[in-house]
Amino acid sequence: MSVEVSRLSNGLTVATETIPHIESVALGVWVKSGSRNERQEEHGIAHLLEHMAFKGTGRRSAWQIASQIEDVGGEINAATSVETTSFYARVLDTDVPLAIDILADILTDSKFDPAELEREQNVILQEIGAAYDTPDDIVFDHFTETAFRGQRIGRSILGTPDTVQAFTSAQLRGFMDRQYAGDSMVVVAAGNLKHDDFVREVEKRLGSFRPTSGAEAPEQASYVGGDFREDRDLMDAQVILGFEGRAYHVRDFYASQVLSMMLGGGMSSRLFQEVREKRGLCYSVYAFHWGFSDTGIFGVHAATGKSDLAELVPVIVDELRRSGESILPEELDRARAQYRAGLLMSRESAASRASQIARQLLLYGRPIPMEELIDRLAALTVDRLADLSHRMFSGVPTVTAVGPVSPLASYDSISQRLGGTRSAGRTAAIG
Repeated sequence: MSVEVSRLSNGLTVATETIPHIESVALGVWVKSGSRNERQEEHGIAHLLEHMAFKGTGRRSAWQIASQIEDVGGEINAATSVETTSFYARVLDTDVPLAIDILADILTDSKFDPAELEREQNVILQEIGAAYDTPDDIVFDHFTETAFRGQRIGRSILGTPDTVQAFTSAQLRGFMDRQYAGDSMVVVAAGNLKHDDFVREVEKRLGSFRPTSGAEAPEQASYVGGDFREDRDLMDAQVILGFEGRAYHVRDFYASQVLSMMLGGGMSSRLFQEVREKRGLCYSVYAFHWGFSDTGIFGVHAATGKSDLAELVPVIVDELRRSGESILPEELDRARAQYRAGLLMSRESAASRASQIARQLLLYGRPIPMEELIDRLAALTVDRLADLSHRMFSGVPTVTAVGPVSPLASYDSISQRLGGTRSAGRTAAIG
């Protein structure tokens, strides 16, 4: 299996990976525009636009968009992230032209009907309310808002009730016209198809799409860290301890990914064994690393009862510090194997493969061969991971907590235990 790439005259990139032993195709359009590309007054518009794309075009009603794809047993959906928006479908190989036609239709001829807009605004208001009522969701919104205080990259993708309710059809159309263009979009398919046939279908429907956008580049991100606590009368507390991570393009990105696996990527990880298995201080603990185009963020999320919160965070901090002092070769081998297996297993899903190719094209401008990724993993050493750990966890932390948080140690004491001397840029407490 290999990836073939073509570029249309309007700058649109089209890529495919043929997987001949299956009978379906996963395909979609990925746009290099997400919540980070919103202007100050547009908070939440990228996500609202994703919803509204399925609410009717000049040729199809909302019902027809859904029913035509489901009449052939297919599925269609969309997603908004910080830096991208995607519209994708999965169908049998014989129905690829229909899927392309529907996706192109919603991208070129969405009506943004005011009555549909009002209904969808109400749906998103419910989403916002549901997120607030779900502590293990809202704690992540507070986490990014605190880590990137006052910046678009840190804002919730959903927006706020005030901003979402204020949007008009004209604003949606204006955002789409400004952000969506051939040079900022990729169309990718993986499954049982031929590249040239797919390119012809895409060119037929999107070849005349505007070549360039009038979008300004998003503001440069700046990690600042800090402290946020919301005291709520809940059974458990949700806590995230975070640090500045690494962008996709930097040398330490894959090392950061593997470090997160080693510390909290499974039941054999350091944090799971020390915090949950040996001490029983929480019912959930894991580490994660998110990369963006110009920055990243590393975090440890834990959920525990009020009585264990005071002891929990110091134990996590001590494990992070120890990783900067010593990493065993078998720990690196295990984490590397987990990450490698995840990469290889993802290739068994056409949808995962299409998404991975699209992400690589948007971020790197080329698909990255699996052999190259495996070589990068093989080049990691225990000394390099220990050095990265020491540097990362010596930086300014971000502490975010929701629930019965009064037993949680102060931000300054957490920072000092990590070996840092700087205080938070902001301390916020609600409750």
